[in-house]
Amino acid sequence: MNENLWAPWRTVYLRELQRKAEALGKPDLDAGPFLIEYFKNPQQDDANHVVYRNNDGILLLNRYPYAAGHLLVALGDPRPTLLDYDPPQRAAFWGLVELGTGLIERTFHPQGINTGINQGRAAGAGVPEHLHAHLVPRWHADTNFMSVVGQIRIIPDSLESVAQRYREELTNGKRRSTPTG
Repeated sequence: MNENLWAPWRTVYLRELQRKAEALGKPDLDAGPFLIEYFKNPQQDDANHVVYRNNDGILLLNRYPYAAGHLLVALGDPRPTLLDYDPPQRAAFWGLVELGTGLIERTFHPQGINTGINQGRAAGAGVPEHLHAHLVPRWHADTNFMSVVGQIRIIPDSLESVAQRYREELTNGKRRSTPTG
């Protein structure tokens, strides 16, 4: 039996990376400086799936998630390595990681969360010039035969729906923590 899983967005994404690499005269494909562009353009937060921002950085959905609810955490100041940031910036970064972790827990109630940083291209960084963290909600048996045999991930929810759930939780969480009367 020959079945296909169609993901036309992937070709568009790869072609755009190739076009950018050629325009810059680079042999490597990477996602480019999108994180800093997202940080600089808060008016585009909905379109870019940014669910939270402060003066230091942003939390946003990964456009190509490993699981529904997969967040990226990035500071607004792009640096390639964790130690390129000064101690207050590192504290702000970890503060955003903590905020994102709590947001995932309250919104999706996962059984676990993978937290990771791929520092440098050799470590798998798709944006090696802008350090960022991945927060991936996990559940028992969320890796099934599709992932193991077919090397395909099934994401059961749209990015727009997940972003809306996160934004609602952020709004509701503020209301719950605000004293009344």
